[in-house]
Amino acid sequence: MSKYYLNYLDELESEAIYVLREVWAQFQNPVILFSGGKDSIVVTHLARKAFYPSKIPFALMHVDTGHNFPETIQFRDDLVERLGVRLLVGSVQKSIDDGRVAEEKGKNATRNALQITTLLDAIEEHKVDCAIGGGRRDEEKARAKERFFSHRDDFGQWDPKNQRPELWNIFNGKYFEGEHFRAFPISNWTEMDVWNYIAREGIAIPSLYFAHEREVVWRNNSWIPKSEHLIMEENEEVFTKKIRFRTLGDITITGGIESEADTVEKIAAEVSAMRQTERGNRSDDKRSETAMEDRKRQGYF
Repeated sequence: MSKYYLNYLDELESEAIYVLREVWAQFQNPVILFSGGKDSIVVTHLARKAFYPSKIPFALMHVDTGHNFPETIQFRDDLVERLGVRLLVGSVQKSIDDGRVAEEKGKNATRNALQITTLLDAIEEHKVDCAIGGGRRDEEKARAKERFFSHRDDFGQWDPKNQRPELWNIFNGKYFEGEHFRAFPISNWTEMDVWNYIAREGIAIPSLYFAHEREVVWRNNSWIPKSEHLIMEENEEVFTKKIRFRTLGDITITGGIESEADTVEKIAAEVSAMRQTERGNRSDDKRSETAMEDRKRQGYF
């Protein structure tokens, strides 16, 4: 009798595909939250495999802060055209213009928290009942509390103490009017798993992840890219460094690391030796010990 063995990447892939198919089976109008980062790209790739040869049945939803890396927006548009999927865009700038949110001021101002209102408005506008994200439990302690199916109340808020129990692989997606769910198919993956999977599958990713020369400013213990949105102080100096980014967010808050890793294989080798989490260079997560959980409770990704 022959035996069939799966390696660990096959097992993670199988689990994620199962979650994606459960989302499609249990919800009426799910979407993939797409940021242009590696995790949402991997989730989109998994959705493509889960429903092949059909097209991905989910629309991609992107919350555009107006402070994105230009490379990220270009990658997003190219991917949408290549896959032939629908793109839904929520605009933080429109939320500001409409008076829905107030923009922060000062050199450390960020639009990151403003995404919450824009996201919840977009979910309500498009009647989304499940938003699929690329969050992983190893990223941050608040994300470690998430379940595969994560319930949100009618205000879009998350209560980690009031979640549906998950018995083995039985998921409960029932919700009342006005509520919705978030789903996290790659919850059990690590950053190393993601890079090994990208290498195995040959998945295209934005050039920002590879080492490249860029003008940067040393701030909050990381290299912040110089841009039209960055408010400079008189004593700050601009350097040209060869850096790459481990995670992608707004250009004003995403710190780079000095690196020579210009291939996926070199990135994987570099990550394997690191002691700091990939969100360690995100200035928005340094505002307080509970910065991420506070945002998630309000409706963040």
